[in-house]
Amino acid sequence: MPKTPAWVLIKFFCVALASSAAAAQTVPDLVATDRLRVCADPADLPFSNKAREGFENKIADILADELKLPLHYMWSPQGPGFVRNTLGTDLCDVILGAAVGSDIVDHTNAYYASTYVLVTKKGGPLDGVERLEDPRLKGRRLGVIAATPPADHLLSLGLTENAKTYPLLVDRRYASPAEDALKDVEAGVIDAAILWGPIGGYFAGKASPPLSATPLKEDTRPLFSFRIAFGLRRHESDWKHRLNAAIANRQKDIDAVLASYGVPLLPIASTPAERSPPTVAGPEDAN
Repeated sequence: MPKTPAWVLIKFFCVALASSAAAAQTVPDLVATDRLRVCADPADLPFSNKAREGFENKIADILADELKLPLHYMWSPQGPGFVRNTLGTDLCDVILGAAVGSDIVDHTNAYYASTYVLVTKKGGPLDGVERLEDPRLKGRRLGVIAATPPADHLLSLGLTENAKTYPLLVDRRYASPAEDALKDVEAGVIDAAILWGPIGGYFAGKASPPLSATPLKEDTRPLFSFRIAFGLRRHESDWKHRLNAAIANRQKDIDAVLASYGVPLLPIASTPAERSPPTVAGPEDAN
């Protein structure tokens, strides 16, 4: 998902910025100099929440430490208008979890890359399936978030007859489609769930007993893997250079945070830089 990614971000691409917001992005001197202002969702684990328990919260801590700035959050639910109402109105200066290639925001160098995963019961007949073309998936009940890249592939492969779809646009303060899908896996309502890797990996590890989250491979578009970066306003080149330097200096710390949250990581250099599809269930959360 990227964000319920968040595929990302997450993150993370449902609506274009209004013209007034686009104009505001061209102003080069909006970045605060006395604090690090981060746009984030108040209830979007594993990415972020107000208690600062998400991995993007931890990465924001690392970024603030590297920049030697106090951290300040602008909280707003992800969804249509998120970028317009936060970054676009100068209420913050950076979004974590933005998918590289989106035309909604400018972006830094990627700080991780991930892919969608197939979540199953450990040791079950589908544990270890790496491709949706695998014949073991024929006739199986598969869960998928609507309008995400895997949903397109399920349709083209003729795997939708027994599929169960989960909603795309939700307010995570009140609903969690990914967690609902994994509860259905545990209960046997579906045989497997296809989720954006950071979401699937995190919640699979939280299940009791833990579920298996196998990274999926796909060679045809829409692809499943995405590079994830920081999102910022356009034409803020000095700020972009500072953020890129912070990523380079603290990449090992960032990697450690991601690993501790069960995020399946891919080599950044070998992951295509492609624009995200419109969804809040994967890396496309910032929109």
